[in-house]
Amino acid sequence: MSNPTRTRMPTRKSFLRLGLAAAASAGLPRFAAAQDAYPDKPVRVVVSYGAGGAIDVVARIIAEHMTGTLGKTVLVENKPGAGSTIAADLIARAAPDGYNLLVTGMAHSVIPELFPQVTFDPATAFQPISHLGLMPFVLAVHPSVPATDYKSFIAYLRAHPGTVNCGSAGPGSSADLGQMLLAKMENVEFTRVPYRSTPAAMNDLVAGRVGFMMDSQNVLVPHVKSGAVRAFAVSSLERSRLVPDVPTLDELGLKGFEAGSWQAMLAPAKTPRPVVDRIVKAVEAALNDPAIRARYIELGYNLPQKTGPEALSAFLAAEAAKWGPLAKATGTGG
Repeated sequence: MSNPTRTRMPTRKSFLRLGLAAAASAGLPRFAAAQDAYPDKPVRVVVSYGAGGAIDVVARIIAEHMTGTLGKTVLVENKPGAGSTIAADLIARAAPDGYNLLVTGMAHSVIPELFPQVTFDPATAFQPISHLGLMPFVLAVHPSVPATDYKSFIAYLRAHPGTVNCGSAGPGSSADLGQMLLAKMENVEFTRVPYRSTPAAMNDLVAGRVGFMMDSQNVLVPHVKSGAVRAFAVSSLERSRLVPDVPTLDELGLKGFEAGSWQAMLAPAKTPRPVVDRIVKAVEAALNDPAIRARYIELGYNLPQKTGPEALSAFLAAEAAKWGPLAKATGTGG
């Protein structure tokens, strides 16, 4: 006689497994739908520096255009301080859903050297979105400094080591690192005075409380043209469109010298690729808009040569390799 077929009763554990599987499968369509519907609420862009600087200005230009492209308001919020780490930490801990983005600059690439105590790794805690632009620097000197050109300025620094104040947006900012590169290549010393933003430092330069700055041309050139400060050099390899009569540092003998403010957009790591792609398309639509390109030219920005996550990832790695050793040797991030 054949044995009767036995029917196993489902156990509590098997019910649990079935329930979890059902919940997961039910959640997948909702998750996919959420990605397809992105964005269905306002998007926040956190800027790592104060209002009015090169990074903030380009963030607002791009965010305004993205609002039209995405169909939802893209809000800009400034979170300056601690060498850009306040903003970066906020976004590193944000939900990876595309509703919290970071616009930052060169300081992001040297966070490990300047701020080893931070709880996030800038190389792994973020999903690159796109490079947004670059801003050359102008070396501007207050008239109280007895120099008439770049060579006499360097001679004055050498004759008065450590006595001239130099303003910047703080340790690790693109201006601070550019100034440290200048000090290294010219073998000069000066006193670094940190501010929370480039405009704040610029105000003290115009007032004569700091002797010089090498910072974003969109902030400094109006004061050069008004005669409040003197422009002795620009930091790009080619002369600036805004001050074409001012020589480059490369021309003045610092061969290969190149520094400037760059702007990049990042999202929290693990942001879904469909959401990333939607944001990238919105950014690229802004950068390809003739009105935006004209605005960039007017303000002195250069468009990035390459856009998108992969290009930005490679760019960030190159910047970290270029500036990291200098930041470690000269930084005072704490």
